[in-house]
Amino acid sequence: MTIFGIGLHVLVALFFAVHVIRSGQQMYWLMILFMFPGLGSIVYFIAIYLPDSKLNHGARKVVTAAARSLDPGRELREARDAYAYTPTAQNQMRLASAQMEAGAADEAAATYEACLQGPFSGDLEIRYGAARATLACGRAAAAVTHLQTIRAADAGFRGEQVSLLLAQSLAAAGRQDEAKTEFEFALGRYNSFAVQAEFAIWAAGAGDTARAGQLHAELQRTMERWTRHTRDMNQELIRRLNAAMAAVKR
Repeated sequence: MTIFGIGLHVLVALFFAVHVIRSGQQMYWLMILFMFPGLGSIVYFIAIYLPDSKLNHGARKVVTAAARSLDPGRELREARDAYAYTPTAQNQMRLASAQMEAGAADEAAATYEACLQGPFSGDLEIRYGAARATLACGRAAAAVTHLQTIRAADAGFRGEQVSLLLAQSLAAAGRQDEAKTEFEFALGRYNSFAVQAEFAIWAAGAGDTARAGQLHAELQRTMERWTRHTRDMNQELIRRLNAAMAAVKR
């Protein structure tokens, strides 16, 4: 098959050649692609392009989700076994993450706090995990402290996530004016769908129906342009948003 007088296999090779250059692959791939455009393209697709593609990442997520649904406690069991067998800081962090994902927020918070007592006390990723866990188990004030410590150490670390979690933690701690200020900051700086949605959920619960309605209208316009895949990825957040807006309407 030819397009504009050029064989389809050559066009495919050109496509992969562009990928070679943009992704910084070894230049010998260009020689393979142009010397053997058909076979070279197949080899490049399997060896380089597919493992790095969004399709492959999506497939991994599907497989991971399926594995979790079939055996939801597997990662937590394996993390516990690994830490029991080799009680290293890395295995302790893995255990804390697995506890959090399993919904054991109290256990996760305790494990993260233990991680922070050792040589990794300055690790911001661990402290961020501790903030998530302490907020999830109802210790909002402790979560605020963790997040403020992170921001003081490195204002650029997980900027959007830290700002959003801090706003939620301040709200849970009853510091609503500070929570609103932080939500406003996150909206002005990042203006992502997650920030807009969480701000709308908070505003609806805080009785600021005008702001909640404004944000909800913007979110609806955004969602109208979404693919089904994007909507599925944000399903839980959309569910919470709809519930918050339905409560306002009542």
